[in-house]
Amino acid sequence: MRLTILNQFYIPDLAPTGHMAASLAEHRAEQGDDVTVITSSGGYVSELATASASKSTNPRVYRLWTPRLGKSTTLARIVDYASFYILAFIRSITLPKQDIIISLTTPPFIAWAAILHKLIHRSTKVLLWNMDCYPEIAERAGVIERGGFISRVFRNVNHGLFRRLDQLVCLDGAMLDLLVSQYVSAEHALATCIIPNWEKASQFPPDLAPDPLNAAATAVTDDDFVILYLGNAGFGHRFETIIEVAKHLEDKPVAFLFIGGGEKWAWIEQEKIANNLRNIHLFRYIPKELTPSALAMADCTLITMNESALGVISPSKLHAYMAMSLPTLYIGPEGSNVDEAIKRFDAGASLRHGDVEGVVRFINELRTQPERLQAMRSNARRAFDDAFCDTQTLPMFDRILAQLLSE
Repeated sequence: MRLTILNQFYIPDLAPTGHMAASLAEHRAEQGDDVTVITSSGGYVSELATASASKSTNPRVYRLWTPRLGKSTTLARIVDYASFYILAFIRSITLPKQDIIISLTTPPFIAWAAILHKLIHRSTKVLLWNMDCYPEIAERAGVIERGGFISRVFRNVNHGLFRRLDQLVCLDGAMLDLLVSQYVSAEHALATCIIPNWEKASQFPPDLAPDPLNAAATAVTDDDFVILYLGNAGFGHRFETIIEVAKHLEDKPVAFLFIGGGEKWAWIEQEKIANNLRNIHLFRYIPKELTPSALAMADCTLITMNESALGVISPSKLHAYMAMSLPTLYIGPEGSNVDEAIKRFDAGASLRHGDVEGVVRFINELRTQPERLQAMRSNARRAFDDAFCDTQTLPMFDRILAQLLSE
């Protein structure tokens, strides 16, 4: 089978979507498919962009030129997107006939490049692997007016796209419900399914014991109960509750360790300084390969989600946390993939924004009751093994691709 995967980011870039695309591409190449990847030469974080020409012949990776401006400003993002759109459309035209094209959603609407190939080669199947929802994200973030001219244009673009898809894969039920309710009509019975993101089981063996990051460098002491937030702090996240929790626990041996970046990072720094919160420690992004060492420092992990992000994003950091047998403190709306996983496996706490008392109580419970902490650690690892590793999720893709080929 000739298979193409289309996404702006790809390994060794830090973007989670790039790692998901690579995992699937490598797996299908091992299954005997002729796999092509269309991606960009730029990076999720411009200063960490390390993409270079690939020497692999399967997957064959085409890295299209972009200015590598990163995501520091809206203009930089738009310029990177525009250059990738143009070159990806050209590349899709020049590709030999593909049996299936899998398009992710970075940049938004890039699946139209796959549709363009399908217009030329009618038997090609197009699968949309939905990671983000546009224009819904932009509307809820206040970037564009809901129901305004730009919003209506984007929604019409989506309606046209969804009519031409052969398969839709979403990350959780909230995302699937949102897209089906808005873009899937009764006249076009689009096949849909849910496949959560994952981590590679081989990278997280049960006996994995990485060396923690240098505690001195992170200002965390050996006596601290460490709550780790790892990754982007952007539109989809809120941190007011955790700041209040840090105030309440300032006299306790609890450390809140943030490693990452994003548009909310400066606000967290300001709150730390304004409230003299010495139990909050902030450090910028680290390479993907150091993730296990960062997680080895933690006793509990933190995921937050803004109510307006429900259904339009699906945090994937949860799976590495579970792989490392770490319970997760989730602060956000019910119905997200994180909320569902925590409740299903009893692998942490799912609490709402503003519930400072509940968060404080959960943290104190874990740090003072070793048996409860150990039970949640075991549950987290069981969740990873049963639902969120590649040995569970990749066969789901295999079945979908086989079905598309048979149609």
